[in-house]
Amino acid sequence: MIDIYLYLNRKTPTLSGGERQRIKLAKKLKKKSSIIIMDEPTTGLHMSDIQNILRLFDSIVSHGNTLIVIEHNLEVMKQADWIIDIGPDGGKNGGEVVFVGTPTDMIKNSETLTADSLRAACSQ
Repeated sequence: MIDIYLYLNRKTPTLSGGERQRIKLAKKLKKKSSIIIMDEPTTGLHMSDIQNILRLFDSIVSHGNTLIVIEHNLEVMKQADWIIDIGPDGGKNGGEVVFVGTPTDMIKNSETLTADSLRAACSQ
């Protein structure tokens, strides 16, 4: 049995945000020296799919590209080279840079909500 997820004849407006991001990601896989910005690429993905996308991220970076990911997923944060945490809360109570550094630095030195979540995820 063959499962077809994305038909080639679909019009762009019928694609979800996640589907459009995955197409964008696929187009960038072989390019070099690009800056790629992705907004919440793991939204709606199963954990096994998140592991696959993390491997793709590694491949993109290993080809000399810069990858900027706006993300709340802790698995993505654990793998990041650098984290910029905006807070201290969301909405009108946010908007300030509350931490900049590596995930390890965040776990050791930051007292933000994100750091608390990352510490808990890393201790599991």
